[in-house]
Amino acid sequence: MYLAATFTTLFMPAELGGSQISSLLEALPGIASVLRSPVADALIKAMRGAAGIADFAFEDAEELVRYAVRRGLIGPDEGDRVLGEVQEGLRKKKPVAVKKAPAKKAKKARR
Repeated sequence: MYLAATFTTLFMPAELGGSQISSLLEALPGIASVLRSPVADALIKAMRGAAGIADFAFEDAEELVRYAVRRGLIGPDEGDRVLGEVQEGLRKKKPVAVKKAPAKKAKKARR
């Protein structure tokens, strides 16, 4: 006997409203990083790469170009051309050490 066929769904999954999402984010620490958009991650990584405080990856450029094409901000031909330019630029790029934030000096405790 196959039991899964006897169960029926009595309700449709509901969409979460803005206040429900906010409550969920507050209740479950760390879930925001799981729910964050890949486009947002790519933007952050691109900005850090541009500032020289992180490495830049082709995958980040690819994500941003795909987003722009999906939204109609650029055409597919332009997206392909830009990705080709980025890939070529990354191949020619000399390895550069990523800048680290200066370490804060610990204050000596007074006795």
